[in-house]
Order: sequence, then C-alpha cells, then structure tokens
Amino acid sequence: MEENKYDYTPEEGYDEEIEAQKAVKKSLRGYRIVVIILAILLAGISVLYFSLNHQQQQDYKLLAEDRDSIQSDLKSLIVAYDDLKYQNDTIAAQLQKASDMIEQLKYERRLNYNTIKKYQKEVGTLRTVMKNYLRQIDSLNKLNKQVIGENVNLRKEVSTANLRADIAEERASELQNKVRQGSVLGARSISIIALNSKDKEVSRVKNAATLRVDFTVAANKLATTGNREIYLRIISPEGYLLATKAMPTFLFNGEKLGYSASREIDYQNEDVSVSIFYKGSGFVAGAYKVELYSDGYLIGSAELPMR
Repeated sequence: MEENKYDYTPEEGYDEEIEAQKAVKKSLRGYRIVVIILAILLAGISVLYFSLNHQQQQDYKLLAEDRDSIQSDLKSLIVAYDDLKYQNDTIAAQLQKASDMIEQLKYERRLNYNTIKKYQKEVGTLRTVMKNYLRQIDSLNKLNKQVIGENVNLRKEVSTANLRADIAEERASELQNKVRQGSVLGARSISIIALNSKDKEVSRVKNAATLRVDFTVAANKLATTGNREIYLRIISPEGYLLATKAMPTFLFNGEKLGYSASREIDYQNEDVSVSIFYKGSGFVAGAYKVELYSDGYLIGSAELPMR
C-alpha cells in the first residue's frame, strides 16, 4: 500500500503548533520592543521639544527684559538730557534720537541677540555723549562760579570805590557849600531912619515920607568882587510888605519874592556903607522887620522899633 505523504502523526502536528506559537510570541516580542523604542523616542522628542520651547521662551523673556532695560536707560537719558536745560542743537538732536529709539522699541516684534546688542550699543553711545556734555557743563559751571566770584570781588571793589567817590564828592560838596556860604556877603549894623518930605530925620514915623535903611556890607575875602544888587524888604508892624505899585520881585530859593527897594553896589572885598530908601506914607508906630538879600541869599535882617 502506497504511503500518503500528507498523513502525519499527532505528535508531528503538535510540534508544528508549538513552533507556530513560538514564532507568534517572537513576533509579538519584536513588536513590543519596537513600540517601546518608538515610545522612548517620542518621549525624548517631546522632552526635547518642550525643553527647546521653554528655552526659547526663556530666551525671549531675557530679550524682552533687555529691551525693557534699554527703554528704561533711554528714559533716564532723556530725563538727564532734559535736566541739562541747555539750549544746544546737538543736545536736542541726541534727545530726539533717544525718543525715537523708545518708539522703535515699543513696536519691535522680532527681538534677537543682534537687535538687542545694537540698541545697547546706541544707548551706550548716547550715555557717553551725555557724560561728555555733563563734564563740559561742569567745567562751565566751575568757570561761571569763578567768574561770579571775580565779579563779586570786582563789585565789592567798585562799590568801595564808588563809596569812596561818593564820600569824596559829598565832602567836596560840603566844602563847596562852605566856600559858597563863606563867600556870601554879610550885612551888619542895620538901622532904620524916618525922614520927612525934605529928607530931614523925624522922631515920629507917622510924620515920615521916606524910610531909610542904613547898613554895612562886611568885607569878605572869599567873595568875588564886582557889582552886586541888594534887595530890601520892609515888613510893617501889621505884617505886610511895604512895596511900590510896580510890585517888583526877585528870585530866592526858586521862588519870587516881592521887595520894597533895591540898590546896586560895587563890592571890592572891603566894608561898604549902604543906604536904601523907601518912599511911602501912612506909616504907623511899632516894630518894623528889615530883610536884606543878595545873590539869592539872606545877608542880614533886624527887627527895629519905630515910635
């Protein structure tokens, strides 16, 4: 009988099944290893991604902090430039540049290391320029203080000189006044005489037609020589000025004064006896006041009784 090649014993079938199961288990083990490896790779990639993302965020945060620091520095520089209070086109340009940089930083979206370094360099340049200005201004302030000190000393010297000049001028003025006063004519020995119509002396003033005032202009070596006008004022006992119808006047201390009569004399630094006459009527008894003026000065006065 021919042997069937497809016939097999139970033992052979069992062995094949065991081999098949082993092959499946081996395949599953291989898949598991692959899955585990993929899982490990995925986890590593995830960790790397998150790490890189975190680092990027940290870097951006640091760049943003640098940007904020630059903005703060720029604002400080603007305040410093503004505090200089100095009318200068160059300073104004630097101030405008700092303001423009702040505006650029506000709208800067692509922050990177090079951009930050660029801004930091420009801020450093602005700060250096400002320091130079501060040094110049400090030097100017020192020079200004020195000039002010010199001006103060000069003012003191000028003030002292002016004070001395004022004192000298005052003394000169006083001396001039003394000389002027010393050169004023003086009248002494003043008397009043009543005369009738025939120019005879009378004892009763009511009988007088003329009043004669006699006096002596004293010698004064300081007075200038030449012709002098003497003005006579006679004040009646009633207190009014005896004057003519013409009511003549002369200047005394800037004011016009009426006078009774006048006379011109030739003065040569020697005593001069002078008589001045006043014609009138209606004289009454009492005390008559006599005043004599010349060159704008009162040179003599007296109060004389008349019977």
